[in-house]
Amino acid sequence: MINFGLVVIGAHTGEFLLDDIKKFSHKSCLLIEPVQYNFDKLKLNTSTFHRVMYCNKAISDVHETNKFYYVKEESVRKLGKHWATGIGSFKKKHILDHRYKRFKIEDSDIEARDVEFITFDDLIKKYSIKSIDKLQIDVEGSEYKIMKSIDFNKVKIDKVFFECKHFDDTFTEGEKLEEIKNILSSNGYTLKRVDKENMIAEK
Repeated sequence: MINFGLVVIGAHTGEFLLDDIKKFSHKSCLLIEPVQYNFDKLKLNTSTFHRVMYCNKAISDVHETNKFYYVKEESVRKLGKHWATGIGSFKKKHILDHRYKRFKIEDSDIEARDVEFITFDDLIKKYSIKSIDKLQIDVEGSEYKIMKSIDFNKVKIDKVFFECKHFDDTFTEGEKLEEIKNILSSNGYTLKRVDKENMIAEK
């Protein structure tokens, strides 16, 4: 069994993870990203680190093959917003709901491909995870499914950093977020808001 320093579900291209990867470079890190063009850049951007593992799957609460939607790489350039590379979701509507005056995304800008979804428990078994210093989750609205499925008695996790702004729906926080906050509190975590988009739970 392995003690991981960092596990990131939704690692994107890794550009914003470099400081954390350096911080935990004495331990193993696991970076998970289902969008292929992001995954390729992720491996390139973190290639100088020697204890990084990669997973090109999606995480959910059931093990299945399902559709995963993301903005086409060529459409990212056309739409002019780099953050569009990071709004992949199992719901096409989530991507279309990002449309506004300066981001005129259309159905034709969205790619769909069959992706293997695995559970958090599958991840623990596959990578022999004993403990995690920092678990980071940024999965465009799938945070609830993943976090509710975690057995906090099975794996020791010191910190959970997660995006909360899409917890109940796109740009919506509500009962699901409150439920997860209660689960974290009951498992001994102290929660605080990092910014308008993210929270951290620490033991």
